[in-house]
Amino acid sequence: MDLAGWLRRLGLEQYEAAFRENEISERVLPNLTAEDLKDLGVGMVGHRRMLLDAIAALRAQASAPTPLSDAPLATDKASKDTAERRQVTVMFSDLVGSTALSTRMDPEDLREVISAYQRCVAETVQGFDGFVAKYMGDGVLIYFGYPQAHEDEAERAVRAGLELVRAVGDLKTHAPLQTRVGIATGLVVVGDLIGSGASQEQAIVGETPNLAARLQGIAEPNTVILAEGTRKLLGNLFGLDDLGPKELKGIAGPVRAWAALRASSVESRFEALHTTGLTALGVSQRTGEPH
Repeated sequence: MDLAGWLRRLGLEQYEAAFRENEISERVLPNLTAEDLKDLGVGMVGHRRMLLDAIAALRAQASAPTPLSDAPLATDKASKDTAERRQVTVMFSDLVGSTALSTRMDPEDLREVISAYQRCVAETVQGFDGFVAKYMGDGVLIYFGYPQAHEDEAERAVRAGLELVRAVGDLKTHAPLQTRVGIATGLVVVGDLIGSGASQEQAIVGETPNLAARLQGIAEPNTVILAEGTRKLLGNLFGLDDLGPKELKGIAGPVRAWAALRASSVESRFEALHTTGLTALGVSQRTGEPH
């Protein structure tokens, strides 16, 4: 395992020397605890959570069944055997106006801004058991439902998205920041290894990540946009604005999109999940008031 490459993919390459000096090997890495990380000098809570989530993914990968060593084409078959179909909610968040920021800010200041944004995203979504899968410049890809699974992944993702909008707006940086969030839910294949060497990663394959990214692309600043598949899992837990069908690049056919406005005032979670919203009673999902 390329430990230095693994840390770089997490955006935590500053800890490479500490890991090397303490002889953290591929064998030791899956057993590291939060206390171990503190001893290694990982002082920021967000960085420890990112490392612990990535370590949990390594353990999940290591515990997956593998074929016998003398089986033909063992490498290819191992990837297929460890993959599984799973329903996952995917969030894609993006920093608004990063190109404009880059034209007027010193590169070091811009780096600090983007790092602060990435830390904010990681700390916020991890509070809802989201898994930061990848940093892509000023964009962040997050999974809800992998490697940890809960029965309320869609709800967790939307709550995390709304909280992220607030948290990013509260950041004290060189410039005021805004974010856009896209969320989609669907069946994917998880566990396939893609790439090679330092760029190899365990990926989710399917339309859902692309849909989340496209929805983020049409979102207004400080807005959380949902696909229809996510909305169906929410009941009346949130106030939603129906944006109608949208044509999205790379997605076949129009996609109905919704903007998450706020958490519902319904006190009973059971009631919220089992209320249809638009029924013969004529209740608007956007306002929660009769027409």
